[in-house]
Amino acid sequence: MIKYKLDCKNCKKKFDSWFSSSKEFEKLKKMKLLNCKYCDSTNVIKSPMAPNVLNNLNLPSECKNKDIEKIRNVKKKIKNYQKFIKNNLDYVGENFAYEARSIHYNSQKKTKGIYGKATKQEVKELREEGIETHTIPWVDDKDN
Repeated sequence: MIKYKLDCKNCKKKFDSWFSSSKEFEKLKKMKLLNCKYCDSTNVIKSPMAPNVLNNLNLPSECKNKDIEKIRNVKKKIKNYQKFIKNNLDYVGENFAYEARSIHYNSQKKTKGIYGKATKQEVKELREEGIETHTIPWVDDKDN
């Protein structure tokens, strides 16, 4: 499916319409089956469209350039934190809650610290037990 912004040359109004493909749009246009939803005119054209070149940031279209730069800076800082964490802590994956309890309750077990994945409920339970945890945002390596 593809969505086009259409202009009516007769009443000068703009509206959106969905098509199964760009070829389908052209076919309907050629057959004069495209009508303005306001005045029923067949004098309808596609509006010029610009691609969203910042789509890899998953940003809303209303973001301004200064907002985009701020988001890039935040992502860069998060990636720097992630690099520090990966270089200085042990990754325990899905076993984070178990490993955190093991370290907390076994005073003889020394470790340089851990990081991993835990559900919100597991984090809540760890905190209720007095086990210090921190949740940080994580940006996938595949994200630019």
